[in-house]
Amino acid sequence: MFPTKILVADDDQIILTTIRNGLEAEGYETLTAIDGESAVRIGCAKKPDLAVLDIRMPGIFGIEVARQLRNRADVSSIFLSAYSDRELVELATKEGALGYLVKPIMIAQLIPAIEAALEQSAELKRLHQNEISLTGAIKSNRTISLAIGIYMERFKVTESQAAEEVRAYARAERSKMFDVAKILVNQQYENNNLISKVREFNKRCQR
Repeated sequence: MFPTKILVADDDQIILTTIRNGLEAEGYETLTAIDGESAVRIGCAKKPDLAVLDIRMPGIFGIEVARQLRNRADVSSIFLSAYSDRELVELATKEGALGYLVKPIMIAQLIPAIEAALEQSAELKRLHQNEISLTGAIKSNRTISLAIGIYMERFKVTESQAAEEVRAYARAERSKMFDVAKILVNQQYENNNLISKVREFNKRCQR
């Protein structure tokens, strides 16, 4: 099993080295960056499990780094800052930060924050994947229902018969029912189209 990969970005070399050594002692694999640009470049290329970002870095501001990592590489972040500024905390939270720690920070404090953020990140990814799957299923069901309705209207058959005939054709063609349904919907106003082929196929099967 591969070790958990953490990107650490801070323009203070001493802090960067201290955090890197502490995380590696705990079994994490670390990637390091000393400015915002390199953090984005490394994060997008290596896709770490989590990014630990200093908010005030040269070049790209830490919060912008987090935004780019989330949008381009699906990487979540926690922030380190020497400032306990309320506006910064609110802005970081708005951008999806999974934690905000004020320097100086001890490794013993950072590890629990990283572990909690990793759990949150994994849960968010599961929820996002479930949402994508659900959206796809709803779209698929709507398309299939519409295709069956078109088939029923064209050939004056029952819903169950229409569904079975479309399903039988898809099975014979080794296609997904959704793919056949999508073509039926797209070709509903055309002559000599797939819907006629589906009907002819089922008539031949009944002989």
